[in-house]
Amino acid sequence: MQVKIEDKSSVKKMLSFEISKEDVTKELNKAYNELKKKADVKGFRKGKIPRKVLENRFSKDVHADVAPRLIQEAFIEAIKEHDLNIVGGPQMDPPPLDPENAYIFDITVEIKPEIEDIEFEGIALEETKYEISDGEIESQIFMIQKTMAKKETVQEERPVKENDFVLIDYEGFLNEKPFDNTPKIENYLMGIGQKVLPKEFSEKLTGAIPVQDLEIEVPYSEDHYDENLKGKTIVYKVKLKEIQEEILPDLNDELAKGLGKFETLDDVRASIRENLEKGYAQRIKHELSEQIFQNLLKKYEFEVPEAMIEGELNGITMEAEQAYAANNTSLEEAGLSKDILRTQYRGVAEKQARRHLILDKIISQGKLELNDEELEKSFAEMAMGMNAPVDAVKNYFNMDPKQLEYYKHTQLEKKAVDLIIEKASITQVEPGAVKEEDVIKEEDALKEEKE
Repeated sequence: MQVKIEDKSSVKKMLSFEISKEDVTKELNKAYNELKKKADVKGFRKGKIPRKVLENRFSKDVHADVAPRLIQEAFIEAIKEHDLNIVGGPQMDPPPLDPENAYIFDITVEIKPEIEDIEFEGIALEETKYEISDGEIESQIFMIQKTMAKKETVQEERPVKENDFVLIDYEGFLNEKPFDNTPKIENYLMGIGQKVLPKEFSEKLTGAIPVQDLEIEVPYSEDHYDENLKGKTIVYKVKLKEIQEEILPDLNDELAKGLGKFETLDDVRASIRENLEKGYAQRIKHELSEQIFQNLLKKYEFEVPEAMIEGELNGITMEAEQAYAANNTSLEEAGLSKDILRTQYRGVAEKQARRHLILDKIISQGKLELNDEELEKSFAEMAMGMNAPVDAVKNYFNMDPKQLEYYKHTQLEKKAVDLIIEKASITQVEPGAVKEEDVIKEEDALKEEKE
């Protein structure tokens, strides 16, 4: 076998193969000998069918079987011999096999770029000194109160006011006739100002005293998300039946016990503080990571394989589809499509691919490895985050070795980021202490993203 490699770019190569006629003949002989043992042709005993008969009857099938095998074996041998670090799938249009000639074909591949050693020690980073305030903790305590609040009917006769809840019946009419797309709804509990229903409802109901009948006119815009309501003016006939107030539970240890895993309100506050500390630690790590890659992406230029960009785009579009599906809608209903997303996020996808390539280089450069103890710790953290047993996480990965290898690599990438931070020159800054030049850089980056 002969193979010539032509550079199409720094990350794209065309491999031109020539498999000799002798090797083609040898493989065809093997294939016909195997076929001879099991072929069933009327008029001939099994195992005694002449080669010419087999060729006349089965040459197309034999060639279709032999050609891919010749291609695969030659391709694997070339990868090993030339140490090609291929990404994505090979591209080719294989020609038909001709028994009378050498088999000649081309395969185009993309490879990971060769990146010079990354100088990551001493990168200047700014770490924000986030401090947890009592106000943050009390704000979350208030949100807990809100989730445990009860609603009680207001007995006194008074008008509806801000933050009230109202019990209403309503039905929409178009041109004074009931409209199928706004059917009658009874005993609907609506929060004033919560914007679940059009704002006109809150505006009209505020100040009204139950029991009272009202008409609320709602003009829907031409770009309204619901096709059935676009450009239409619907008149809603509304019966205000009662006002309800939200009654917050008392702020005491009984509230804490009602949450199921606390004895006192101080236990709740301690838990909130711990969660906030974890959240800020993650935020700091993210901010440091972003600064690292702003530095390295600017410093190290290299071509990125299209296959890697495509892989990132596939992930982005899949996540978007899943996010919309979780909200019972779709890309199309939001006026989007996969093609639109791929165009909008191509720059983001390329940056993500660059990050992975830089981290790969640092992993190999630093000879980073993931030991069993680190892997077990990461499984335990994942299980805690999912509120699942550790064994369930392990079983998932044991069932899918490819996912396990991908997961291990993501952990190695995290280890590489930790190493960069460990070796960095870090200055602590107050929250909001952003340099003017950083603001300009961020604005420029946003402009580039839009373009």
